[in-house]
Amino acid sequence: MDIETFEKKLNELNLTKKEFANMVGAVYNGVVNWNTKGETPKWVDSWLINYEKAKVLDEISKSIKPFIK
Repeated sequence: MDIETFEKKLNELNLTKKEFANMVGAVYNGVVNWNTKGETPKWVDSWLINYEKAKVLDEISKSIKPFIK
């Protein structure tokens, strides 16, 4: 994933690079240094996809929780 796409996806998910680094157990400066390569490690794309799916499922779960006994 190129850096522009990564930053756009973080923005869509309301995540900062610092928050992302903390969530994945990475050093913040390491995440920032991906800019020098112009791309992220290969695992980042799938992580963001799964994070996005989890957020959606959490929202659905919260919305139906009052109806489940």
